[in-house]
Amino acid sequence: MLLIVIAFVGGAFTVLSPCILPVVPFVFARSEEPFLTGRLPMLLGLALTFALLTGLGAAGLNGAAQLSEYGRWIALGLFALFGAALLFPALATRLSGPLTALADRFMARSQDDGASRRIGSAVLLGAATGLLWAPCAGPILGLIITGAARHGVTWQTWAALAAYAVGAASSLAVVAGLGHRAMAALKRSLGVGEHVRRAMGALVLLTVGAIALGVDTRLLALVPGAPTNGVEARLVDLLASPATARQAPRAEPTRQEERQAQARPAVQDESAAHIVRVSMPAPAPAVDLPVEGRLPALDGANAWLNSAPLTPEALRGKVVLVNFWTYSCINCLRTLPYLKTWADRYRNDGLVVIGVHTPEFGFEHDTGNVKRALANLDIRYPVAVDSDYRIWNAFGNQYWPAFYLVDAQGRVRYHHFGEGDYAQAEQAIQQLLADNGHAAPAATPTAPQSSGALAPADQRDIGSGETYVGYREAQGNANTERVQADTVAAYTLPGQLGLNQWAFGGQWNVGAESAVAGAPQASIAYRFHARDLHLVLAPTADGKPVRFRISIDGAPPGAAHGADVAADGTGVATSARLYQLVRQSGRIGDHTFEIRFLDPGAHVYSFTFG
Repeated sequence: MLLIVIAFVGGAFTVLSPCILPVVPFVFARSEEPFLTGRLPMLLGLALTFALLTGLGAAGLNGAAQLSEYGRWIALGLFALFGAALLFPALATRLSGPLTALADRFMARSQDDGASRRIGSAVLLGAATGLLWAPCAGPILGLIITGAARHGVTWQTWAALAAYAVGAASSLAVVAGLGHRAMAALKRSLGVGEHVRRAMGALVLLTVGAIALGVDTRLLALVPGAPTNGVEARLVDLLASPATARQAPRAEPTRQEERQAQARPAVQDESAAHIVRVSMPAPAPAVDLPVEGRLPALDGANAWLNSAPLTPEALRGKVVLVNFWTYSCINCLRTLPYLKTWADRYRNDGLVVIGVHTPEFGFEHDTGNVKRALANLDIRYPVAVDSDYRIWNAFGNQYWPAFYLVDAQGRVRYHHFGEGDYAQAEQAIQQLLADNGHAAPAATPTAPQSSGALAPADQRDIGSGETYVGYREAQGNANTERVQADTVAAYTLPGQLGLNQWAFGGQWNVGAESAVAGAPQASIAYRFHARDLHLVLAPTADGKPVRFRISIDGAPPGAAHGADVAADGTGVATSARLYQLVRQSGRIGDHTFEIRFLDPGAHVYSFTFG
């Protein structure tokens, strides 16, 4: 219920966002109509259409993006007809046959129509407006869509999307009401009703042309970001933070940059509201390691690797560390040296480390890919392949990475979300082993050595956060062209990028979770501030390697090259995984990174930094 209320408030705040501007002329064009039979039905049509299309997209319905794009062009055609009729009233009388009826329905110009016909026309016109509306994807809308993508579309998803849309429609109703009063006053004082009508028609036609040519997108890119995001972020924090929650601050924001990761007591029955990766440590556990719950069943794994299936009963008498991770997650990778060390160091003392591989991207659902990742990463402890999120949901988990420490009686005694606090986690392991009759070492050993993407991040100087390139969660794109969903289109790299802005160059097919290079020389540029830059890549759909070349500020990386690229900037994407492309030393500044694919077919998922 709280999510629905907050979604409504977040939708209402969109009236203060720049992205609402393209919709306003269409709302104003109907401001002369009565509220109950004109403006209200139009706004309801807008809200319902937006909620329906967004819900279908969140559900991952095949063709949802194409349906939205086709509907957009149909809506532009209808509004062009509507605007032309406002500008040239005689035009409607010249239209014959079914075209006249269609115009009458959408323009609702006849004052002799019955109330039901006027309402139907207003609803259809509102639906057309909803097809054109692309609201700013702030923290609240991102929370709803991300939760749907991970846990499935439920009635709560539809209710939250509807509440968000109704909130936006409510604020637009206020705008329409003000427009209605202004136009009425203008007519009374100046007697220029026909001129006002024609001016509105011209404004509608100009807006249609701007949207069709992508001018609206380029102009909005110049407008400062919505001032409502900070308010939305605080509302999201209210939603995600129960009174007993512990805050897990992090330097690398993920999913929504404004949202802070919130820790909570482990193993709850409630469903996870959202999923984030966490890069910084949570607060210290209580000294007495309080009981937080029971170890849930480990049923439902798609496969078990390095071990036969394990159960809580079989693990009784052992201290168990359950680690939720996914092999393309940079934060997860940086915890592996510690997990592998603990698994080896305390195996004979009764510690069992279990990895639960719960995927984020589509390629991580492939058990074969997970098996290859275990071999490449030299992981020998048991790993449950949790591609259907059954173990994840049994724990009520929300984070990558996440540790849950279970004592010999099967009770969860400690949890930790994100990187860091390794000495403290090892102390908790030692304490539970000692409670189980195994003497703990006198001192905590030194941290394990690691290199490449597994090396610890420099958390003191990270100014860039995880960035997705698929249209479902993309933020910070600076292309002047409108991003075309699920179709190959040409893009041009801007001459200059601001910090944390990125753009496509060349031919790209942008999908929901990844973008595919449509031709040789396709490129992506990113202005970043961090020591390390990583990119989740995959080769062609049939597994053929893809060659690429990177540059930093237009030059080969030299000594700043990452573990997966040579000093001259060349590299090859041979499998679906995270690639470390930049590893700098010395003073860190703002730099422009560019990757250019020499072969078509590369799949690009997300940037991460360290």
